[in-house]
Amino acid sequence: MRSASGERGADAPRGLWHAGRVSDTAPDPATDLEALVPDWLTVPDLAERLGLRLSDVRRLIEERELLAVRVGERRVVAVPAGFVDDDGPLPALRGTFTVLADGGMDDAEVIRWLHTPDDTLPVPGAPLDAIRAGFKTEVRKRAMEEAF
Repeated sequence: MRSASGERGADAPRGLWHAGRVSDTAPDPATDLEALVPDWLTVPDLAERLGLRLSDVRRLIEERELLAVRVGERRVVAVPAGFVDDDGPLPALRGTFTVLADGGMDDAEVIRWLHTPDDTLPVPGAPLDAIRAGFKTEVRKRAMEEAF
């Protein structure tokens, strides 16, 4: 604390002030996630792409075959496009979702982890790219290390 003369007292806290711009709003994690994931599919888009009913796509999300978050201005439920191929959800993802969720990550954090570039993976890109390239075991091992 400062005295009336402006001198710092012996019991004044130190190291609490820092220079920098102060913002009234914290960054929106959803916006960051939307920028990180290149393509999203809404539930109707997914149903059309996979030839399924809307209720079947919702069931895939409920059963955690796919993860979804609300994105965009209208906050629609959407799934990262990289989670599916022409046959449906990538089978290797479900176990990875489970490992990361068991470690305390929510769906948005799991999606972020799978899309965050990692130079130490056996293929360039993010863990999702490594799963698509056949390195499911390596990604799961890292997911376990991350989660626990």
